[in-house]
Amino acid sequence: MSLLRKKTIEQSIADTDEPEYQLKKRLTALDLTVFGIGVIIGAGIFTLTGRAAKSFAGPGIALSFVLAAICCGLAALCYAEFSSTVPVSGSAYTFSYFSLGEVFAWIIGWDLLLELMLGASVVAQGWSTYAALFLDQIGLGWPDSIGPDSDVNVLAMLLVVVLAILATIGIKESLRVNLVLVAVKLFVVLFVIIAGLFYIKGSNLTPFIPPSVPAESGDVTITTPLFQALFGFTPSTFGVMGLVSGASLVFFAFIGFDVVATTAEEAKNPQRDLPRGIIGSLAICTVLYVAVCIVITGMVKYTDISGEAALAEAFRSVGRPGFATLISAGAVAGLTTVVLTLMIGAARVVFAMSRDHLVPANLGKTHPKFGTPYKLTIGIGLLVAIVAGVTPIGKLEEMVNIGTLAAFTLVSIAVPLLRKRRPDVRRSFRVPGNPVVPIAAALICIYLMLNLSLETWLRFAIWMALGFVIYAIYGYRKSRVGQTERTGENAPV
Repeated sequence: MSLLRKKTIEQSIADTDEPEYQLKKRLTALDLTVFGIGVIIGAGIFTLTGRAAKSFAGPGIALSFVLAAICCGLAALCYAEFSSTVPVSGSAYTFSYFSLGEVFAWIIGWDLLLELMLGASVVAQGWSTYAALFLDQIGLGWPDSIGPDSDVNVLAMLLVVVLAILATIGIKESLRVNLVLVAVKLFVVLFVIIAGLFYIKGSNLTPFIPPSVPAESGDVTITTPLFQALFGFTPSTFGVMGLVSGASLVFFAFIGFDVVATTAEEAKNPQRDLPRGIIGSLAICTVLYVAVCIVITGMVKYTDISGEAALAEAFRSVGRPGFATLISAGAVAGLTTVVLTLMIGAARVVFAMSRDHLVPANLGKTHPKFGTPYKLTIGIGLLVAIVAGVTPIGKLEEMVNIGTLAAFTLVSIAVPLLRKRRPDVRRSFRVPGNPVVPIAAALICIYLMLNLSLETWLRFAIWMALGFVIYAIYGYRKSRVGQTERTGENAPV
């Protein structure tokens, strides 16, 4: 039996009609766009902007966001083609199963689990920082012993548990809450841009790209980007390499448009609405990101920017503590939507894997009343809560990025392959410039991966090795496609 055995497109679509694994089709184009904006705008603006500007790119962090957006935009076109052609839960996992084969589907599914679960944990930690700041500003406060800087971040854990319950109750109910919080978040982001314009100093934006600075030791260390270590570049920050390293870090700010694809099975008109939701949400967020970067680095010299609550602290530094309180409230609302959306996405990916029996099938059964994979949602919520509660802040972002970039790379490669193998399949949206655009997307993703640290690559290798062990012990033997290959009959769900 081959590791490259494939699930047919027809079988993938037919599986969506299985009664015990059937999701309700309730999402419109507006829902999907809000869903995308809800997850994209979050940690990138409220937490990562300051850290990346201070450590890697200075005011040029705006260009880092543009580089990351170009990469995501090319990948978004590939996602839009796949998700509208085969509107099935699982996103890149499902796309890879029928285009590249089972082992690649498992790799991407395992990557997506890393991306979405760790992403939710990272953002929950960022939420707790702003939540504690907001509670302090309104006079309530939160005990330091169980706050963001403690050994157990109870504040982040409480958020995750509450959102896991909401996601279990229903996708539409979750998106109603999401819609309100996204509106609050967009208001705050626009407020930051408009109000911040009055406090920009030209001197803070000069030099726009700070000159390259060698690392303190000048030697290759565990935190050196892999690209620099492989090709003998002197480890450094800022300069052109700093822009690229900054793009590799703030790439985390754009994860989310691919989460829209995980809800394909719940869209009312996926062929029309999924491309709109994916590309529309990414375009809106890119414009807002670049504007915020220019405002923040113009208000505060990049060397003095706060690495944890950049927006709020920027206004506090110019004597506007009231504005800082408003921004903290917006960040609390905004980051809430990100955690909620990422957990929903993680549950949908594992749901698709359980329906294929690559993980225990019983996990994916949907609730008879709520129509959601309730066991998976609750289980993922508990895991995310534990990771968010006990992992030091700032240690997980690059792990999320490398998993996401790996998935984007394989999806981009899969587009021209499927075009060649299945030209008969009707595609309501097609990536322009095939195969140049998908190949360019893959190459850019690989380059950004190479600019992540050696430490991140080591952790990623350990995570992938664990995934292959699980696949060899369980997934390979239990796979529905494998059972069909052995018996010649379609295995029942």
